[in-house]
Amino acid sequence: MIFVTGDCHSEFKKLSTASFPVQKEMTKKDIVIVCGDFGAVWDAGMSPTEKYWLDWLDEKPFTTVFVDGNHENFDRLNSEFETVDFHGGKAHKINESVYHLMRGEIFDFEGKSFFVFGGASSHDIDDGILSRKDFKSESEFKETIRRWNKHGKIFRVENISWWKEELPSDDEIANAEKNLAAVGFEVDNVITHCAPQSVVQQLFNGSIPPDKLTVYFEDLSHRLKFGKWFFGHYHDDKNTDKFELLYDRVLRV
Repeated sequence: MIFVTGDCHSEFKKLSTASFPVQKEMTKKDIVIVCGDFGAVWDAGMSPTEKYWLDWLDEKPFTTVFVDGNHENFDRLNSEFETVDFHGGKAHKINESVYHLMRGEIFDFEGKSFFVFGGASSHDIDDGILSRKDFKSESEFKETIRRWNKHGKIFRVENISWWKEELPSDDEIANAEKNLAAVGFEVDNVITHCAPQSVVQQLFNGSIPPDKLTVYFEDLSHRLKFGKWFFGHYHDDKNTDKFELLYDRVLRV
């Protein structure tokens, strides 16, 4: 069995037995896919909360896999975990039954092909992104964070709560193009965090601006033959044509 769901942000109760009872029939050969903002690799180091949830997922009868969202600690995600061959593609092994599916890879789950590509632009940075390098001292940097929090500013902090790697490199896009060319630009399913720009416009009336990734996905959506395209990021549950926006829903593929 294969299931797919939306953002978790290190809160996995929707995968509890009470909320997701079908897991009683599942084994480690069965897959649950999270469409980004997994969130359990987030703190500066492995926190007790992260360890709890990763152990909790490891004890589940199924295997959990995820694409990265924009709210991930990319410093850790891209350096701390072993890169392994996993169901035909490259993945970071988080633990024995939790894997991060790397950008531009194609995976085979139960004979179905899944093209995956994580990342997205953060939308909760209206007041900007603070960076240590822009301040004369650590005390000035920390005082600015304190003051901005006090005044309710909407911001992130570079390499603490925001990473430039949230959007893809040219090499990651080139990897995707190479892998898709090898299968004639045809897959059964697509898993991403954000969506092609036209889908975003249709679902949200043009209120979310384009970026490098939504523009790439827009171009790709016209060149790629696929069955379903699943994505998260926008904290809602909607669908249009072949595109499924997921948040609370856990759908069987």
